[in-house]
Amino acid sequence: MLNQRRYIVVEGPIGVGKSSLVKKLADTFGSDLLLENAEDNPFISQFYQNPRQFALSTQLYFLLQRAQQVQNFRQSDLFQSSHIADFMIEKDRLFAELTLNNDELKLYEQIYQHLTVDAPRPDLVIYLQAPPEVLRTRIAKRGIEYEQQIGIDYLSRLCESYTRFFYHYDESPLLTVNTQSVDLVDNAEEFQALLDEINNIRSGRHYFNQSSFQL
Repeated sequence: MLNQRRYIVVEGPIGVGKSSLVKKLADTFGSDLLLENAEDNPFISQFYQNPRQFALSTQLYFLLQRAQQVQNFRQSDLFQSSHIADFMIEKDRLFAELTLNNDELKLYEQIYQHLTVDAPRPDLVIYLQAPPEVLRTRIAKRGIEYEQQIGIDYLSRLCESYTRFFYHYDESPLLTVNTQSVDLVDNAEEFQALLDEINNIRSGRHYFNQSSFQL
């Protein structure tokens, strides 16, 4: 059961397993899915080939896409069904700061402010993390062509940005999950341990890793 939670967000860097876990949680809880659908961005493949040239167009597309998703989500009835998302719009600025130059970032911030995005507050945020080397291995394994351009340096900076963001995050209960040595999708015992942890959380910051379910 969702323990009366109507809106759960799973976040983390590329390759950490957000979408797979979100889909499994949604299937388990009978929740509606809210996915960022990065593959719909027409600039994404060009960005990974030439980050400097396509950073701004890629970032603005994501911003407008996510803002529209949030607006549609706010118009839905949260009391009629639960939702599980694989993104939170507040993290959008992480990528903007990582990829845009100063002038582009100022333009991005002006557009963001004019959008007046008012995202609903999650009842729980699950932050998935893994070392850059693990992320790179997973990205290579899933074989999406345009992602193969992603290097360790970019992943390292991205992980550092996520760490800083969630170090200060206190808007919702937060569960940080170290995914390096756990398989939350295909290992039934580990997934059940995660469900038990989710259902026990009421507030505050919590941590889940392999030692969380070992005797």
